[in-house]
Amino acid sequence: MGASEENSALFPIFVLTLMALPLVPYTIVNLFGAFKKKAAKINCQCSVCVRSGKYHKSIFRRISNFSTYSNLTLVLLWVVMAVLVYYIKQISTEVQIFEPFSILGLEYGASDSEIKKAYRRLSIQYHPDKNPDPEAHSYFVEFISKAYQALTDPISRENFEKYGHPDGRQGLQMGIALPQFLLNIDGASEGVLLLGIVGVCIILPLTVSVIYLSRSSKYTGNYVMHSTLAAYYHLMKPSLAPSKVMDVFIKASEFMDIPVRRSDEEPLQRLFVLVRSELNLDLKNIRQEQAKFWKQHPALVKTELLLQTQLTRETAALSPTLQGDFRRVLELAPRLLEELMKMAIIPRPPVGHGWLRPAIGVVELSQSIVQAVPLSARKAAGSSSEGYAPFLQLPHFSEAVVKKIARKKVRTFQDFRDMTPDERADLLTQVAGFSNGESHDVEMVLEMMPSVTIDITCETEGEEGIQEGDIVTMHAWVTLNRGSGLIRALPHCPYFPFDKEENFWLMLADSFSNDVWLSQKVSFMDEATSIIAVSKTIQESKEGSGASAREINVAVKEAIEKVKNGSRLVMGKFQAPAEGNYNLSSFCLCDSWIGCDAKSNIKLKVMKRSRAGTRGGFSADETPAMEDGIEEDEEEEEEDFDDYESEYSEDEEDTKETKSKRAVANGSAHNKGNSSGSDESGSEAD
Repeated sequence: MGASEENSALFPIFVLTLMALPLVPYTIVNLFGAFKKKAAKINCQCSVCVRSGKYHKSIFRRISNFSTYSNLTLVLLWVVMAVLVYYIKQISTEVQIFEPFSILGLEYGASDSEIKKAYRRLSIQYHPDKNPDPEAHSYFVEFISKAYQALTDPISRENFEKYGHPDGRQGLQMGIALPQFLLNIDGASEGVLLLGIVGVCIILPLTVSVIYLSRSSKYTGNYVMHSTLAAYYHLMKPSLAPSKVMDVFIKASEFMDIPVRRSDEEPLQRLFVLVRSELNLDLKNIRQEQAKFWKQHPALVKTELLLQTQLTRETAALSPTLQGDFRRVLELAPRLLEELMKMAIIPRPPVGHGWLRPAIGVVELSQSIVQAVPLSARKAAGSSSEGYAPFLQLPHFSEAVVKKIARKKVRTFQDFRDMTPDERADLLTQVAGFSNGESHDVEMVLEMMPSVTIDITCETEGEEGIQEGDIVTMHAWVTLNRGSGLIRALPHCPYFPFDKEENFWLMLADSFSNDVWLSQKVSFMDEATSIIAVSKTIQESKEGSGASAREINVAVKEAIEKVKNGSRLVMGKFQAPAEGNYNLSSFCLCDSWIGCDAKSNIKLKVMKRSRAGTRGGFSADETPAMEDGIEEDEEEEEEDFDDYESEYSEDEEDTKETKSKRAVANGSAHNKGNSSGSDESGSEAD
């Protein structure tokens, strides 16, 4: 019985140990990650972002940010551990060493007569015939009788003097840390025990498994519903115009699940009046167009109006009931746009290429949502192919300000960025009427904007040229620079209520045929992961080419240094097409900033495969060449041309950049642009 009670007392300690083993290291890792995030300020510090309260850590915001399911579960587990520690402290008792003299109340070495007198005295007090108390009976049998026997029986006394116990040498005792009710099994409790074992060991795991499998079958790894991906895949068209991407985007199942209440009807009517000009309605048949719009599924109407509210910055008109739905739509937007982008560039039969036009439209929609800029502002105007949209992402800018500075021959956003800080300050204060503080805010945001240098090389490994059917490897070093000197940073987006990381998409595409040959997503947020990836990629590449260990180490060190300086390596493979000349373009698109994208042209020549399998060299005029900054003359014929055209939808000749040609063994290009990116086929050493 004593052993049973001792085992039962150990059960809380056993549970405490099982909880502490994973909980303590997990908590340490979380705390380390939280302090690491707070170490560097990577968000914009302009007055507009500060006033927005987006990064303001008030007590309520801290509680809101902390109150996630994982954090609350962590706190609950620590509370349980604290309760267990307190309980163990209350029930814990010191292990009592068997000491017969102390039990009988005698001093060590007492005589036999003193032992007998003490035994009689305690018998009168604890003997069952004298004291009916069960505890007294237990104490008399377990302690008093054993103590008297140990001191009066010669063998027991000898064992006690030698081994410290009247029964002789005591072996190692083993027990099981289980509760008392599980150890005292009788006919009544056997059924309960069986049900408990079945419930804990069989029913509970099965229930958890069913819930997990049901959720995992519904969602992808990016927490996007499979039904959403299916809808995006089937609705995506190669000729999808940028302004039509919105119609596909709102078809997500996540948006359809947002409830449409009867009380939302009047607030949505007010929103419709405010954003009607952005809905691409035919003004000649405005009544029919409005009726057609409202006949759509209510969830589609609500989602599009909420997104247009974000684009037009009319959030003040949202009713309290719509505020939660508005935040939910924007919270879902980044990952849904990423999946929509993947559906645009996913290789499709028969040639296994993605589609360029809808991919550009998805990125432009992402930029507009993050920066809260209307799609109509992207319409080409004058000498600017991108409209005045890039200016609207700057603090304190409006369409009126853009018109004022345009009178001073600042026609494009790039013209504005190319000015010196002093020139911009004079322009903004004297022409636009900005204060010194507002002008300083603009400079802070411009310093946060990324500028990208891209170095791309396409080659057949181990060969001098590219022949049809070859597996061509693209190496692209994407280097990011900012005026602030930061590499890892969050974009300036005070109207977007959530933290948004910059993502960049690198696409190697044929603008004329609308085909995306290669695409890859690049992130500059995690330097450690990028170093590991680039080290592995460079090592495998060098080992495959037969380089020595020393050459491999030197190449890996150089690659790591590049990563630390803000570069990312993007690699991908594609099969060379049929013999001919191909005018390819590399697009580097940022999903968070407007006007930070870059484009360059690459001329690639594919030779006819030699029957003997040898690779003949190129003559000077046969060598694949690269042209920097030369825009193609071809125009794409699209079925659904819309009211605004993407800045990349038609290639325009760039008369400002120097046109150069560089002959190379295989197709390559080096371009300095204003962004970077990449995803899908190929691998990113990032």
